[in-house]
Amino acid sequence: MGKVSLAESVVNEMYEHDWFSQWLGIERIASGKGTSVLKMIIRKEMLNGFGIAHGGITYSLADSALAFASNSHGRKALSIETSISHTESLKEGDIITAAAKELSISNKIAVYEVTVRKEDQQVVALFKGTVYRTSKEWFPGEVEQ
Repeated sequence: MGKVSLAESVVNEMYEHDWFSQWLGIERIASGKGTSVLKMIIRKEMLNGFGIAHGGITYSLADSALAFASNSHGRKALSIETSISHTESLKEGDIITAAAKELSISNKIAVYEVTVRKEDQQVVALFKGTVYRTSKEWFPGEVEQ
């Protein structure tokens, strides 16, 4: 795959067809085996009736980080269970970052933790996701680097 890692190639392929993540304005900061760091800005149309970010916004950012991290080994993975705890509210203009890390991985199941933070590093959401790892490869024949 040249100088681009398998993880980066998978994330590039996924993001190219991920219209929702693109609509959210997600910026990809880092991709690696079992990890993903994403960043976005809270926009006015993301606010609920209380004038704060809808809970689905941080959930969606964390879910995208889970997707990219769990597929980074080159095998297609799909979430089977997720949960989130919202610890702080967000307002328009807040910049948030989601960092996913792999907690456990086996042949068929992997578990991830995603922490969502504001620019000042304050934790605003904690997300946990479990994925099913299929036997299908993103790029058949490519060896994980």
